[in-house]
Amino acid sequence: MDPGPLLYAGAGLATLTAALLPRLLDRAPISMPMLFLGAGALTFTVADALPDPDPVAHSGVLLRLTELCVIISLMGAGLALNRQVSLRGWASTWRLLAITMPLSMLAVALLGWGALGLGAGAAVLLAAVLAPTDPVLASEVQVAEPAEHPDSDEDEARFALTSEAGLNDGLAFPFTYAAIAISLAGAAPSQWLGHWLAVDVLWRLAAAVAVGLLIGWALGKLFFSAPSKKFRLAEHAEGFVALAATFLAYGIAELVEGYGFVAVFVCACAVRAGERRHGYHQVLHRYVEQAERMLTVLIVFLLGGAAATGLLAGVGWRQVLVAAAVLLLVRPLAGWIGLLGGRTGPRERTVIAFFGVRGVGSLFYLVYALQHGEFAEQTALWQVVGLVVIGSILLHGVSASPVMWLLDRKRRRKAQAQHEETSDTHV
Repeated sequence: MDPGPLLYAGAGLATLTAALLPRLLDRAPISMPMLFLGAGALTFTVADALPDPDPVAHSGVLLRLTELCVIISLMGAGLALNRQVSLRGWASTWRLLAITMPLSMLAVALLGWGALGLGAGAAVLLAAVLAPTDPVLASEVQVAEPAEHPDSDEDEARFALTSEAGLNDGLAFPFTYAAIAISLAGAAPSQWLGHWLAVDVLWRLAAAVAVGLLIGWALGKLFFSAPSKKFRLAEHAEGFVALAATFLAYGIAELVEGYGFVAVFVCACAVRAGERRHGYHQVLHRYVEQAERMLTVLIVFLLGGAAATGLLAGVGWRQVLVAAAVLLLVRPLAGWIGLLGGRTGPRERTVIAFFGVRGVGSLFYLVYALQHGEFAEQTALWQVVGLVVIGSILLHGVSASPVMWLLDRKRRRKAQAQHEETSDTHV
């Protein structure tokens, strides 16, 4: 049987379902990725005519799919943020990046080395792969869209999780390069540390920020203040231009050997800063969101199929315990520590610490490193990363909507009480 018609019919059904599910699942303890993960597992279990979804055998395709999905989601995350970049306004973000992320990586590396017996390179790689929180699978706990009134206050939990996901996806790259260098040159720092610091940390990050700012500034001028209305794209509401911004920032950053992920997010923030009150940001964000949703459906569907057809074969209790520790202990504890003394209250701090969603970014980094390094523990790495991503989809998918609904209700009640108190004082 030719699988072509079946694939087309399935793609049409999946696309239609992806459009309907976000509205049908509002406030329900279930997420769209959960359903497509299960659909993929069921489909590849019962349909023999479908091609094998083995991520190892099709690593090249998976690399490009996950890369595309992540950069599009990073553009959406940057466009959605209303708050201007500043030390004080982004204090929670800087804490998550400077404290929580290193603590999480250290703990994961120690777990990989001590509990799983991974070598130095593989342990560092596991830490780097599981470092980024995912802007793709975490829509329920992130800023929804650009606000019509950008001066309105964003709740700290959604802002922190969105901005963290936008930046740590790129900041995991230096550590991925460190793992690759260790796997190729050995664990002796003298053989790789100097090049890593000069090129993989300093140059690549600086180039990414510079490219992102330059492209974002130029596009912001073109969108909102070009001399001719024919070139002022904001007047024409062309949403697909968001892809132009994404691909330009990513491609140019990669050409100068910078981090494309960082450049895309910085570009999005720069475009947003060009004119914060214009409705064109919503047009761009909606287009990006729709493209991201379709790619997410495809990747999660294939992940479910891979899990059902051999990805998790041979998983033992050690891998399960490590995956559970990453989701239930490492991120929550590191997140809580990182936010201590900051501007978050205990409820927001708990939510931010818990919802360190892992997903498509982790898959990208793993595939990328395995293609460029020499890791003998590929099977163990795929098993643990697969367990963490699937566990995150299920755990955070069940809890995200109810938890955020409760948090929003608490915020509304607190705001109402403060308003009534202020009114009574004036009276």
